[in-house]
Amino acid sequence: MNATSAALSGAATFLWLGMVLAISFLETPLKFRAPGVTVPIGLGIGRIVFRALNLAEAVLAAVVIVAVAGGTPPVPVIVFTATAAALLTGQLTLIRPRLNRRSDRVLAGEELPRSAAHLAYIAFEAVKVPALFGLGISVLTV
Repeated sequence: MNATSAALSGAATFLWLGMVLAISFLETPLKFRAPGVTVPIGLGIGRIVFRALNLAEAVLAAVVIVAVAGGTPPVPVIVFTATAAALLTGQLTLIRPRLNRRSDRVLAGEELPRSAAHLAYIAFEAVKVPALFGLGISVLTV
């Protein structure tokens, strides 16, 4: 893998990782502990924040994929890239639509139990974090 591809993919990967850690594992759980934040308000904020996060993730994933593809990467880099991209794709195409439908219902006034889709999203994030970390380390050690 050439130095330019490794540097670009490494920078984009660690930016992506930092965003996921900051939003999914810090901002989101803390938001609901703030005084006066009700579930509907938290969901409304969360939808906006996650829409922006997922857009940024998609852009960063595209940068990583292009940089990795242009740099004749070793197998671990390919595996980590494919894993992170597949997890993001699954979140965007399978899980987020379900979460959006559910949050529409909650925002319309329905009281619903916790969602299995929410737990699936968290599980995908929990697997995506080590994949991104592995990818970042792998491209920096080439």
